[in-house]
Amino acid sequence: MNLNIKDIQKDIEQTVTQAIEEDVGSGDITAQLIEASKTNTAEVITREDCTICGIAWVDEVYRQIGGINSIRWQVADGEKVTADTTLFTIEGNTRSLLTGERTALNFLQLLSGIATKASQYAQLVADTSIKILDTRKTIPGLRTAQKYAVACGGCHNHRIGLFDAFLIKENHISACGGIEQAIKTAKEIAPGKPVEVEVETLEELNKALSAGADIIMLDNFSANMLEYASNLERTAKFEISGNVTSDQVAVLKQYNVDYISTGDLTKNCGAIDLSMRFNSQ
Repeated sequence: MNLNIKDIQKDIEQTVTQAIEEDVGSGDITAQLIEASKTNTAEVITREDCTICGIAWVDEVYRQIGGINSIRWQVADGEKVTADTTLFTIEGNTRSLLTGERTALNFLQLLSGIATKASQYAQLVADTSIKILDTRKTIPGLRTAQKYAVACGGCHNHRIGLFDAFLIKENHISACGGIEQAIKTAKEIAPGKPVEVEVETLEELNKALSAGADIIMLDNFSANMLEYASNLERTAKFEISGNVTSDQVAVLKQYNVDYISTGDLTKNCGAIDLSMRFNSQ
């Protein structure tokens, strides 16, 4: 299930608090050069085409900074915009505008970059029923934000963490005494939680199917192995994984699978070029 903004408000508040603390510290000494009572209006534009994500983080930055009279958004999360589009106009105390600028834009440009990449991935499989999934390969402290951005771009969230689904990998299998035992124990200790097993061979694939896995991750399968898996009668959903890039999706989507997962969405993320411009006074 994809994250939505209502479910992550507490996380947004905590993440923004930490970001402000690391940037502002004991106070913005450069902003103190400006008369304390001065006010300004500014607008933020994008200098490149992108998919927008991060509105709630910007709003929370300025809520915590204080001194802002209004933020008027002209776009919405998930909206595709072109270069030079005005994203929002903000009015308030000049010191506050400047103190919050970098933190606010850091969130907006990073999350919009992820949403933009996710949108590109989603378009690659738009003619299929396959869902592109993210992974847990995220920036520490920003997992919730990054996964929300993935959803804004039209892709989908894999498990959020170690708590909401099983993902039984090679070391788990070895430590548990085999695939069958690992799946059996998983279903006993947390009935109802999805049980996914990562397999690297056709033998492991067949064992995972027989043992009743809900999802089977086909890790770095060759073309011949994927063809074999595509033709199986099965009760589990199949997921392709293993250093997947956007260039590979066009080939991988031909196989009969339910998901393609990639860490590329969140670990190789670039920021969108944004700019805050003060209106002349």
